[in-house]
Amino acid sequence: MRFSYQIGMCEADHYLPLAKAAEQAGYEGITIPDSICYPQQASSKYPYNKDGSREFLESVPFLESLIAVAAMAAVTDKIRFATFVYKLAVRQAAVVAKQVQSIQQLSGNRFDFGVGISPWEEDFAVCQVPWEKRGKRLDEQIDILRGLETGDYFGYEGEIHQMPANKMCPAPTAPTPILIGGHTDIALKRAARADGWMCAGLDIDQLATHIARINELRDEYGTADRAFSVFTTGADAFSKEGIEKLEHIGVTDVVIGFRNVYEMEADKPLDEKIGMLNWYANEFING
Repeated sequence: MRFSYQIGMCEADHYLPLAKAAEQAGYEGITIPDSICYPQQASSKYPYNKDGSREFLESVPFLESLIAVAAMAAVTDKIRFATFVYKLAVRQAAVVAKQVQSIQQLSGNRFDFGVGISPWEEDFAVCQVPWEKRGKRLDEQIDILRGLETGDYFGYEGEIHQMPANKMCPAPTAPTPILIGGHTDIALKRAARADGWMCAGLDIDQLATHIARINELRDEYGTADRAFSVFTTGADAFSKEGIEKLEHIGVTDVVIGFRNVYEMEADKPLDEKIGMLNWYANEFING
């Protein structure tokens, strides 16, 4: 089992010291949530909490996640980073490809790109991207990200994207792992074709059912021989028995956090957070 510490939704001056503390404590990864803005009016429902509300995010600070990763990678040496998850469908694929490739160059290939579709139509409106065919848009964007990493000329003719042949330099020395977020069957199908799946908000029985479905799909798609990561959050990661159960059903990475943002729990002081991440590492990682 690998352990990642979640950094985000906090003051900007917490990121770098938390990243350094997590690396020193023995965590193998850091995950970063993603959000662009909080619209004044919204009708969309959030799919990962009980009532679908989004008020818990109002006035919560978010740094742009790829910028945050680059800054934290600059003050660490070996810990990996993953977006959990990046709203790729509202961004420009070629620009994001260049950002990701730059992070891989500067970090020594320490970045896993967790991507998904924003559940909020308002994000698409703010970014002036159509809400319609968003799933197809994401699928094509993933193709473009992979194609532009090769270092060769790459063009694309899809239903949504038409891109003339171009190449980007410097190209990464290894492909960027692409992890898919989401709980729908379409998201699971997308994950089975990618390098991993990211899950939040499911109990262990639901999680086991989803992982079994992904494994069936990987057999069907001929991708079962690839390395594959499964990231999850949750209370099961706070006991040795729970960690063993998660590992048994196929979880490879648990994401550790000490704040219930869904319940609008206030953020903690930096020194308290460092103390808590060190406690967890001593109890479950290094013991």
